[in-house]
Amino acid sequence: MPADQPWTAAADLVALDLEGTGSQDGDDEAILEIAVVPLAAGRPDMGAAWDSTINPERWVSPRPWISRDLSGGALAGSPTLDKVADTIAEKLTGKIVIGHNIGVDWRLLRLRLPAVQPAGLLDTARLVRHLRPEIQRWNLAALLDQHALTGRVNELVPGGRPHRALWDAVGAALLLAELVGHLPGGPATPLATLTRLARVQLADPDREPDGDQLTLDYEPPS
Repeated sequence: MPADQPWTAAADLVALDLEGTGSQDGDDEAILEIAVVPLAAGRPDMGAAWDSTINPERWVSPRPWISRDLSGGALAGSPTLDKVADTIAEKLTGKIVIGHNIGVDWRLLRLRLPAVQPAGLLDTARLVRHLRPEIQRWNLAALLDQHALTGRVNELVPGGRPHRALWDAVGAALLLAELVGHLPGGPATPLATLTRLARVQLADPDREPDGDQLTLDYEPPS
C-alpha cells in the first residue's frame, strides 16, 4: 500500500485480544480466550470476527482480572490450544495486529504459539500516550467510556463485557479509529504515520516503554 494512503485503506489490519492466566505464571501462563476482529475501512468487521474460549487443561485459580466464566473448571469443554492453533495462525500471520497494550498479548501469543508471525503490532495505549500524555492509569473500558464508545461496543458484542476477548478486541478497534481522528491528519492519517506513533517491536516487546500503567485501574470482571 502506498505510504501516503489513509490507514483505513489497509486490508490487513486485525484487532486482537487474549485473556490469560497472568504473567505471574511465567512460562506456564495459559491462554483462556482469544478474539480476532478484522478491520474494514478502519471499522470492526463483525461478519469476519472470530473468538474462542480455550481449555488450558488445568484448573484456573480465580484472580481479579479473570472473568468467572474463564476460571475454575469452566473451560473444560472448550477446545484445547492445539485444536485452534492453525486457525489462529491463519488469521494473524502476515497481518498488522492492533490492540490495547498489544505487547502483553503478543508476549503470551509468541510464548504459546511461536509459529504465528504477524506483519506488525500497533498499540492503542501508545496513541493515548501521544495524544494525552497526562493520562497515567486509564484502562480500555474507561477510555471507551470517555469517548462515548461503550454503547457501540455493547451493540456489536451483545451480552459481552470488559475482560472478555471479543468485547475488548472490538473496543480496541473502535478506540483506534477514535484516536486516529484526533491526529493532525484525522481519518486520512497514513498508515506510515500511525505505525510511527503506535508501533510495538515484534522482536522484543519487553524493551518497549511500559504501557501497562494505562490498564491497571479496573473493576474486577464478573
